[in-house]
Amino acid sequence: MAKTDKCPICGKPAIAEHTPFCSRGCRDRDLLQWLGEGYRIPAGPADPEDPSAATPGLDSANDAD
Repeated sequence: MAKTDKCPICGKPAIAEHTPFCSRGCRDRDLLQWLGEGYRIPAGPADPEDPSAATPGLDSANDAD
């Protein structure tokens, strides 16, 4: 780890034990952002008419008819 590495949450120097964060608190804050959908990966709009875009298994109960 280079000496210039900084915590992406607070900007303090990163610590090897919590890389790339400075502490467990910042590491946990980042995890909560992901779990709470605070971070999102951009994607195009979903096409409800395109059956290949459906996630397999979500409607499996309806497929058994």
